[in-house]
Amino acid sequence: TVLLGLWMLGANIDYYLASGWMHAKLALVALLAVYHVACGRMVRQFAAGRNARGHVFYRWFNELPVIVLFGSVILVVVKPF
Repeated sequence: TVLLGLWMLGANIDYYLASGWMHAKLALVALLAVYHVACGRMVRQFAAGRNARGHVFYRWFNELPVIVLFGSVILVVVKPF
C-alpha cells in the first residue's frame, strides 16, 4: 500500500507536494505506520506474558487508527489547504 501510494504521489509530484493537505495526510499515514509497529511490539509483549496494561487502555488504543483514518479521508475529500 505504501509503495503504491508513493507511486501515485510520484505521478504528479509537483501538485501533491505543493498541497498542504497532502503533507497532513502523509503525516497521518506515518502515524499509522508507527501505530502498526507499536501493535507488533505489544503482540510480542503479550506472547512473552509481559502485558502491563489493562483492557481500558487497549479499548482506547484500538480507536486511534479509526480516528486517523477519518481524518485522512476528510483531508482527501475536502482538501482544506
